[in-house]
Amino acid sequence: MSLFKARDWWSTILGDKEEFDQGCLCLANVDNSGNGQDKIIVGSFMGYLRIFSPHPAKTGDGAQAEDLLLEVDLRDPVLQVEVGKFVSGTEMLHLAVLHSRKLCVYSVSGTLGNVEHGNQYQMKLMYEHNLQRTACNMTYGSFGGIKGRDLICIQSMDGMLMVFEQESYAFGRFLPGFLLPGPLAYSSRTDSFITVSSCRQVESYKYQVLAFATDADKRQETEQQKLGSGKRLVVDWTLNIGEQALDICIVSFNQSASSVFVLGERNFFCLKDNGQIRFMKKLDWSPSCFLPYCSVSEGTINTLIANHNNMLHIYQDVTLKWATQLPHIPVAVRVGCLHDLKGVIVTLSDDGHLQCSYLGTDPSLFQAPNVESRELNYDELDVEMKELQKIIKDVNKSQGVWPMTEREDDLNVSVVVSPNFDSVSQATDVEVGTDLVPSVTVKVTLQNRVILQKAKLSVYVQPPLELTCDQFTFEFMTPDLTRTVSFSVYLKRSYTPSELEGNAVVSYSRPTDRNPDGIPRVIQCKFRLPLKLICLPGQPSKTASHKITIDTNKSPVSLLSLFPGFASQSDDDQVNVMGFHFLGGARVTLLASKTSQRYRIQSEQFEDLWLITNELILRLQEYFEKQGVKDFACSFSGSMPLQEYFELIDHHFELRINGEKLEELLSERAVQFRAIQRRLLARFKDKTPAPLQHLDTLLDGTYKQVIALADAVEENQGNLFQSFTRLKSATHLVILLIGLWQKLSADQVAILEAAFLPLQEDTQELGWEETVDAAISHLLKTCLSKSSKEQALNLNSQLNIPKDTSQLKKHITLLCDRLAKGGRLCLSTDAAAPQTMVMPGGCTTIPESDLEERSVEQDSTELFTNHRHLSAETPRPEVSPLQGVSE
Repeated sequence: MSLFKARDWWSTILGDKEEFDQGCLCLANVDNSGNGQDKIIVGSFMGYLRIFSPHPAKTGDGAQAEDLLLEVDLRDPVLQVEVGKFVSGTEMLHLAVLHSRKLCVYSVSGTLGNVEHGNQYQMKLMYEHNLQRTACNMTYGSFGGIKGRDLICIQSMDGMLMVFEQESYAFGRFLPGFLLPGPLAYSSRTDSFITVSSCRQVESYKYQVLAFATDADKRQETEQQKLGSGKRLVVDWTLNIGEQALDICIVSFNQSASSVFVLGERNFFCLKDNGQIRFMKKLDWSPSCFLPYCSVSEGTINTLIANHNNMLHIYQDVTLKWATQLPHIPVAVRVGCLHDLKGVIVTLSDDGHLQCSYLGTDPSLFQAPNVESRELNYDELDVEMKELQKIIKDVNKSQGVWPMTEREDDLNVSVVVSPNFDSVSQATDVEVGTDLVPSVTVKVTLQNRVILQKAKLSVYVQPPLELTCDQFTFEFMTPDLTRTVSFSVYLKRSYTPSELEGNAVVSYSRPTDRNPDGIPRVIQCKFRLPLKLICLPGQPSKTASHKITIDTNKSPVSLLSLFPGFASQSDDDQVNVMGFHFLGGARVTLLASKTSQRYRIQSEQFEDLWLITNELILRLQEYFEKQGVKDFACSFSGSMPLQEYFELIDHHFELRINGEKLEELLSERAVQFRAIQRRLLARFKDKTPAPLQHLDTLLDGTYKQVIALADAVEENQGNLFQSFTRLKSATHLVILLIGLWQKLSADQVAILEAAFLPLQEDTQELGWEETVDAAISHLLKTCLSKSSKEQALNLNSQLNIPKDTSQLKKHITLLCDRLAKGGRLCLSTDAAAPQTMVMPGGCTTIPESDLEERSVEQDSTELFTNHRHLSAETPRPEVSPLQGVSE
């Protein structure tokens, strides 16, 4: 916020719902009056032209009727107004008005009035030019060094510069490489036109080069003209500024040098005549317009820069000298002499707010009363400061970082999942191999306690699960309203989701007395989908490649009571064996021991074990809670299946690398395809026929390659998405096994999940491997560090795709090794201390060097991967599935 406000000298509102832009404001002595006072000329996109001469009775008065000298409806939108010597035979000033298809030059004159109505002003058309092309902007000056008159140059929307020598049209030239028009200015010292092209570079063209270049009306790209007749338009100098320009001004306050000022979107440039940067200023806000003007200091230039924060900054070169606040956002700013007051700042907003202001401050009439001075007792102040610091510390410990809020929610959200399938399945466009894919209905109920605005419900489930509708909008205009929406969930593609949990998130705004628009808030409610939505009863399998065993502290429970509806047979001999067949094709077998307190889950794919294992643990916990048992616990005593996990990581990383190579190859073929198109286009436009030299065959072959590569990229993206889903399932399983293995608390498991599952989506720019590697490295550096030397290591701040996965796999192995040695996961600052607790069992020490770390990595790899728990590769005696579990 500005310390000072612009002092309002005179202001008015122009028209009703009219629009204005940068070129619609001009200050000049347009009526050639003897006192030399400037008039304010304003044109609008509605076609109205107004001329003002403000005469306020006192500072801050609004516009009076006599301040408006002239108002004319020109019936065409006014793009720009300028005042100069535009009529031949006289050096008097005339008004040039640029329309989209016409340039008009007027003479403005006043007649002294003999009655109380005052003077009368009229505007007479001197000449006009009908334009063949749509105009964008114009500039004027003494082109070619002529004296006593001004020429006009108009830039069209398609990049043509049209030069008018007053009443006659001179020539037109196309700018090379043109795409979109930019600001245009004329430098009289170098006799050149300066603009900013779509390539975001400042370009300068000499007037003499424009005059002798090939005529735009007769331009033809023939080989004969390239070699002989006419001259091509060549740029004098260029400067890349890296951003689009809003405006260009050329200032020359002495004969020795002139400066080119360019206002960009985030920077302000001052250039020399030859295009070298004299200085530049980075702006911390978005500018709207600017105006350089003379400075009282020798060799410096003052600049007014307005921005979209209603602020006007005055710079002397790059030094901020003054900042003032405006009541509007100006699109044009000028400085002139009005009513014998020099240096009046005139600003115009896009909605027609015209204001004349000056810089200054209001004197403060308030004087602070004298207070009785007293000596300070510093000892008492120190005691009070310590007490206050103790209170603040206690409050932070008890309440945490965030302040406590009311427990009563503004909105209650509840989700109910139907226990039965829909009578008519809502699944559409499914890619699952089964004949009929079931769907289940989910109902979300919202009940508000207060008035809420813009309540939006968003529902998310893990792919490949699909929703029939995932976005809902509500308006709670009165309290205690209940709204219910329903939608269906089904499996769309032929692989297994990583989770069966869904999330319903409601964002809304609660209006308050201080904020009528409302305070944004978010509330969420999680729900769990039934296992039978993606799984059917299947035939149990006695052999499998991957097996894990979960130990419990309670007697085994019948699988029929845990999984009702999944039993394929009712024989008593098979009550402890159950098979699951996922709709995606995977098969999982669950076995419960008759004699021991263990359960085994086995499957041909490692990642398919996750959902059944998690479902088993959840249902066991629910079963024993209903029985009133509170000390039920699960554990895992086998070796960690890191080798199987690493295979999934390598497969996912390989697909990422393939995608990167395919996209690079597709980019090369696309460049080649466009190059062949340009060659063919040049051959077809040539008037003298020439052989195509098999360019058409090469174009067809390149087109087929582009299509094939695009299909390959799309197929690889689908495979990568499916691989990422399987990797998330395996990651969930590894986290679960680590938690059961080391008996981690819920907070420690949450830290592991945040480290291993940081992304919902996997992209080429930010992938799973580099993100997880950075998170695990941070844990090893902080809470799992063994020495201060490890804590001093600096982690790379940039996340780039790695060359391979060896570093990630080494860090995961090291993480498990340090957890096995008694390390604990914690995010508090106290956890940064080196871990010294070592569990019994003859564990090796944490390595201090990289060489030692490699040796530990080999040992840990053998520890976690070589002893595959009950796998098919390990030779074992022939036993029944139940006997194998009970060993």
